[in-house]
Amino acid sequence: MAATGTHEPDTHEDVYFSAGDGLRLHAADYGRHDPATRERLPVVCLPGLTRNTRDFHDLALLLSRDAKAPRRVVSFDYRGRGLSGWDRDPARYTILVEAEDVLAGMAALGLEHAIFIGTSRGGLIMHVLAATRPGVMAAGVLNDIGPVIEGAGLAQIKAYLSRTPSPGNWEDAARILREAHSKSFSALSESDWADFARAVYVEKKGKLVPDYDPALLHGLKGIDLNTPLPTLWPQFEGLGRMPLLALRGEHSALLSEKTLVEMKARVPSLQTVTIPGHGHAPVLHLSGIPEILRQFFASVDRQRRH
Repeated sequence: MAATGTHEPDTHEDVYFSAGDGLRLHAADYGRHDPATRERLPVVCLPGLTRNTRDFHDLALLLSRDAKAPRRVVSFDYRGRGLSGWDRDPARYTILVEAEDVLAGMAALGLEHAIFIGTSRGGLIMHVLAATRPGVMAAGVLNDIGPVIEGAGLAQIKAYLSRTPSPGNWEDAARILREAHSKSFSALSESDWADFARAVYVEKKGKLVPDYDPALLHGLKGIDLNTPLPTLWPQFEGLGRMPLLALRGEHSALLSEKTLVEMKARVPSLQTVTIPGHGHAPVLHLSGIPEILRQFFASVDRQRRH
């Protein structure tokens, strides 16, 4: 899970670009024209399976307006999510295609390399890039994701996405989300749940609907949760060649403590932080996470200077 608030003025640019197959895709760009952000590495934010750029809005405002070290922040809507076009062929809703789309977006926006933040599926895309185009990533933050996906956690996501009732209004949407996730997210306030609803849903023809193409879920139906899911250890070790931070929600069912320990054993330079009162995936603008990220980014800057 991740969410966004609306407590700061909205100053980002909505940018559209073409994927390799011509599909129109969207990115949200913060701090692009601020000269102060050009002195530092930009940040690229990649959302989860059914999520969109709104998950990163509050965090992007904080980072792009930071008094000491402002950064340009770009978040992407994958195909079929948010303001990006829906693919006529649902078979193309894959991590490999989405990785190609991110590279196309970076090229269109003039981003040669950046610090990446990948939430859930976004972190899996980072694993793919580590194997195919590692040069675009100067450093990385894995938000509640690693090379091993727990079947129980994926089953939870699958059940939630297939069974969630349709909300009648925004208050109802916040209630539905709170009832579904509050056990894992005790750190969230009432206003946080309202913000979360605004990130997840969009109003279409007078109804609130999840902001993604329903065909996106076709890929989940074919996953056999009774067999172990493929692991990505070689790709993760590729990520470990750069500065890397892993965040884990205290109550996450997708990234286990055992996997986090193994990640640290294989990549000793990995920094790990467990976020109390959060599940899958930690909400990046809450619970002191922005300061954790600022400190990590500052360490990346110092390493690049030496």
